[in-house]
Amino acid sequence: MIGGGQGAFIGAVHRIAAAIDQQVELVCGAFSSNPQTSLASGEELYLPPERSYASFTEMVEKEAQLPLGERMDFVAIVTPNHVHFPAAKAALEAGFHVLSDKPATLDHAEAIELKKIVDKSGLIYGLTHNYTGYPMVKQAKHIIAKGHIGKIRKIVVEYPQGWLATKLEDSDQKQAAWRTDPKRSGAAGCIGDIGTHAENLAEYITGLEIKELAADLTAFVDGRLLDDDGNILLRFNNGAKGILHASQIAVGEENNLNIRVWGETGGLEWHQNEPNTLLVKHLEQPTQIYRTGHGYLCEAATNATRTPPAHPEGYLEAFANIYLAFSSHIKDRLNGEEKDSYDYPSINDGIRGMAFIEATVASSKNNATWTTL
Repeated sequence: MIGGGQGAFIGAVHRIAAAIDQQVELVCGAFSSNPQTSLASGEELYLPPERSYASFTEMVEKEAQLPLGERMDFVAIVTPNHVHFPAAKAALEAGFHVLSDKPATLDHAEAIELKKIVDKSGLIYGLTHNYTGYPMVKQAKHIIAKGHIGKIRKIVVEYPQGWLATKLEDSDQKQAAWRTDPKRSGAAGCIGDIGTHAENLAEYITGLEIKELAADLTAFVDGRLLDDDGNILLRFNNGAKGILHASQIAVGEENNLNIRVWGETGGLEWHQNEPNTLLVKHLEQPTQIYRTGHGYLCEAATNATRTPPAHPEGYLEAFANIYLAFSSHIKDRLNGEEKDSYDYPSINDGIRGMAFIEATVASSKNNATWTTL
């Protein structure tokens, strides 16, 4: 693991998710840019002192010197955004697979360069757009892919939060500090942090790509350097239209990611705060309620489920599905049984996300002009 040490949030989420299916073991880490914090974090996680490193460059260099079967198999990158590219580059060039938190890089140019590095290395790269791991998200994708609601006409995807309704970054809140800092977060704040999740969810479920957009970004909190709210019109490559709304100043909202999709003959609706339920609607018929854990679900949804119906599975389990698919890919490659495809976000999803951020920021600066990705 790179990052995720003392005081971090997402590192613990990754470690729990990785451990759920007992296919991944934490064996080493460089947990902070501060060497002392990194070593102390490794001690808290009961790692041997020699497997806790002062920097990620030291870690990839020394791990590469260990024999196969003892060295780490892949790196999980859980740092602020500005470290994603150099950490991934170092790991890939040292011969290690990479699973990175999103967004893939600090900017679009880095994402393009990272793809070149991934392709040259021949190694496996994944991105933790974890909301794609929910069983009902996979069921929604299956329903659309099978044409059960017809050609897609309209997509509305939302991700409102309220935690940055005040200037929290002026306190000692570590997460607020780096997520609102252009040097560490990138060109966008809210849109880079959660807007990319909404963008990725819309493209994953529908199988479509955003072709162009018109965006209006705002920093409502006085003195904030990056956007904390965004409203975006979307045009998709099949002619469908869409609306994407993301906000971190929506007072009272938690992580209310949700999506509604309408086709020529039906529609569907999914809310992250009720993740085990998918609503499916058809012309002149009652609304159908799909629930996690039942035998009528598609193979992908079934494979992403661990417990019987009505036993809640949520954020951590969805995250774990990304880790399970990624680690299965590595295992299959080691055993010479690699398949044609695996269900986890790739470097191409990372490039799409960075192109989305770049186009959104450019559009907003130009008075919401339609901008091509």
